Amino acid sequence: MDGREDYPLVGAIAPGSLGSASLDPTGQFVAGSYQSFTLVYRAGPHGIDDSGSLRICFRFATDIGRPQFDDPAAPNYTTVEASNGAHLEYRFDYKGNVRPWDRTLYIKVVDGFLSEGDTITVRFGAREGGSPGIRLQTFCEDSFEFRVLVDPIATFNYAPLPEQPRIAIVPGAPVRYIATAPTLWPVGEPFALHLKGEDRWGNPSDRCALTLSLRCDGLAGAPATLSLGPGERAVRVEGLRFDAPGDYRIELLDTAGALVCASNPIRIGAGPWRHAWADLHGQSEETIGTNSAADYFRFARDLAPVEVAGHQGNDFQITDGFWRELDRHTAAFDAPGRFVTLPGYEWSGNTGLGGDRNVYFPEEGRTLRRSSRALVADRDRPETDCRHVRQLYAALAEAGEGDVVMFAHCGGRYADLSIGHDGRFERSVEIHSSWGTFDWILHDAFALGARLGIVANSDGHKGRPGASYPGTSLFGAIGGLTCLLVDELSRPAVMDCLRKRHHYATSGGASARLLLEVSASLPPGSRVFHDDPKVFPQSRGSVAGTAMMGDIVQVAGEAVELRVAVTAPGPIESIELFDGPNLLETLRPTPASARSRRLRLLWSGARYRGRFRQVIWDGAAKVEGNRILGATPVNFFNPEKQVELAGDGVVSWRSLTTGNTAGVDLLLAEPTAGRLAVRAGPIDFDLPLRALRTEDKVFEVPGPLPRRLGVRRLAERNDCSSFGFSRRIPVAAGRDTPLYLRIHLEDGTLAWSSPLYLFR
Repeated sequence: MDGREDYPLVGAIAPGSLGSASLDPTGQFVAGSYQSFTLVYRAGPHGIDDSGSLRICFRFATDIGRPQFDDPAAPNYTTVEASNGAHLEYRFDYKGNVRPWDRTLYIKVVDGFLSEGDTITVRFGAREGGSPGIRLQTFCEDSFEFRVLVDPIATFNYAPLPEQPRIAIVPGAPVRYIATAPTLWPVGEPFALHLKGEDRWGNPSDRCALTLSLRCDGLAGAPATLSLGPGERAVRVEGLRFDAPGDYRIELLDTAGALVCASNPIRIGAGPWRHAWADLHGQSEETIGTNSAADYFRFARDLAPVEVAGHQGNDFQITDGFWRELDRHTAAFDAPGRFVTLPGYEWSGNTGLGGDRNVYFPEEGRTLRRSSRALVADRDRPETDCRHVRQLYAALAEAGEGDVVMFAHCGGRYADLSIGHDGRFERSVEIHSSWGTFDWILHDAFALGARLGIVANSDGHKGRPGASYPGTSLFGAIGGLTCLLVDELSRPAVMDCLRKRHHYATSGGASARLLLEVSASLPPGSRVFHDDPKVFPQSRGSVAGTAMMGDIVQVAGEAVELRVAVTAPGPIESIELFDGPNLLETLRPTPASARSRRLRLLWSGARYRGRFRQVIWDGAAKVEGNRILGATPVNFFNPEKQVELAGDGVVSWRSLTTGNTAGVDLLLAEPTAGRLAVRAGPIDFDLPLRALRTEDKVFEVPGPLPRRLGVRRLAERNDCSSFGFSRRIPVAAGRDTPLYLRIHLEDGTLAWSSPLYLFR
């Protein structure tokens, strides 16, 4: 059984008796474009009896416009009619069928019936009344199905048509270009620069047509020009090098000499580590994602690009056959020195049984231990099932699989560490993904005394690991990335890095690939542990004078000297230093004055830990006795929901968060004149601008999770993209002192260092 098959039905109708469906037009259509389609179902020999029905289903991951039946002039207007005049009832339900085909148009025959040859015609995006059509999903798919299921006998027992209507969804024209280079690289060694164009929805475009030159002092091996032409979605320029240490950025110029884009910062110099960027968490169409598992790894390697990738299908949807197929894919794509794959899966237990966990193996051929078999027919080896997360830990320990690495994460189900956590296997928490941002899961770990690292991944369902944009769906954020500090690019080195928590996380996007360095100078006699001595009592650690992020340190003294350095692709807005859940200090490399005309409104939060966590922040801002000259969105990822500045000086927006942050920067005519009034979702406030000096004003909504809106002044000009500092940090007696950083870039990108765990 693969991702395109439905689950077995008792007494299903023979496929040849179900009828057929046709679609007009067919072919290729641009992602996110508005189109009109006519789907005609023709009844088979059974017809459809009174109260029988059809389901036209789309995949869970799709963000195709929701069909509506009431306004002929509005987007997504859809009509449904029977050729013989039978009365039809219909509705669209986001969960109207078995996943992954759960986005469902349900059509029921009432006051009549269909005989063989009678038809039901569905017009998605009917345009006669002025509708622009139905908006297609915003990401590419080679075979997008209008999947038709039929219940001709009125038993509510549905079967899929043997042939399904399909179209191809392809990229649009490029609106931006992204150049990616290594973050840290040795002097004189050749490296590659990756270039792609992205359409407005983040799809790598095959409609580019430009010739570029590379500009950077000290760059050797560059071609005179490089081209990215029609049919190409990316180009890789090999053989570049820098022969002197330093920090560099490569600029790409068009034939007129205009800057098209610039690479991420590149640190050239000697060091024990290589920085490998990873997206370790996502799914393909064989479970609940889009496109095949082979396409998944190919996108990660060639189009994201990342250097490490893992596939994490829901265990209750992975068949035995697909598990073997995944092993074949991870083995085939694994290429040390170029691209590393990790075998694994998502243990998807219900929240009350522990919640979601990512499971990674150092090699293929390992046992799939499912939380349930809800969507698989395979019944072999039931003894391998682990319904509770504690059963999973016990099974791994009994099998001697101490080399497994696990993360706790929050997706549809959230990991509850209080129900189950085992430090022998679980080494990190996933603090950010397409589902949102989840600082609370790290705080849960601190409360338990667990010593865990921080990762961020996409948990992507749209076939774009390493570059997972939210589109128009209720996924509120860009998928995150994890930077792994490894001594070589190989599977053993990656697994060793994950066990030692030697990594940092970012919230993803074009500015994600920053360089973050965190270390501590230790008093003589201090010991550094990679395995938690509370979990591995036999571990004696090693005497060391320095420690890095992720290390667990027994400090032979009362304080350490912490050193931090950040080099980012864009301006750094602030750096927050934490001792566990407690904020120790906020550093602003470019402080704002009390007379700055730039204001930042920033909202964040989630309503609930589970699936229905979205907070709607639709609202507006206006000033009285002053003027708003400009408004710049922050973390507005949906091109159809942008900040608007009206002629009367009112700024309005439509926005949601799922734990992550979004906002708008305002440029005022006068810095302190007048009053600012803001209405944003659950928060309203009004304050005189003279009262807003250099400190934040924060408004919160009471609840189980933080929901807040803050307003502060920004520096009118911020060119600081590199910043470092050191602090003497006391080490608490009788508890851990977990030190970590959260970095805010001015464009809304976030980054987190894995904690450095200090104890006396």
